[in-house]
Amino acid sequence: MGSNESMLGGGGWLFVIVIILLLGGGFGGFGNSGANVETAINSAINNQTTQNGLRDVLLSSANNNYETSMLISSQNLLNEQQRSADQINIIQGFNQLSSALAGISNQLSTCCCDIKTTMLQSQYDDALRELNKAQAEAIAQAQSQYLLGVMGKWVANAPAAAGA
Repeated sequence: MGSNESMLGGGGWLFVIVIILLLGGGFGGFGNSGANVETAINSAINNQTTQNGLRDVLLSSANNNYETSMLISSQNLLNEQQRSADQINIIQGFNQLSSALAGISNQLSTCCCDIKTTMLQSQYDDALRELNKAQAEAIAQAQSQYLLGVMGKWVANAPAAAGA
């Protein structure tokens, strides 16, 4: 005990008072440490919970952004595929139209040639009729001239007069 008395004597009491004050809480140190530690722990837990919540919100937001981005990308792909299909249909339609126009053009040229041929044939037939008519008239006139000539000779030299 002698050593404890020397420790508590003089400056030893001061050491004990400082420890009691620190543990009992006069200086905001270890004296209020129970409440402060509990507050600090609660604050840390709250901070951790808040951080976990923020992390969950950020992860959820990132997942939602990713899913939205994938949906938009998928929709854009579908739209592009539809546009491509529409363009192919339009091109095929133009090709069919072009083929139909080429067929109509061919038919028109054939029809035009047929009409020209028919018109030329009609003109040829008309000219041939006119020529035949002119030939017939010429032949008839020639016959008439011949007959008139023969008749004129006969009238001028009547057979009755020649035999009498």
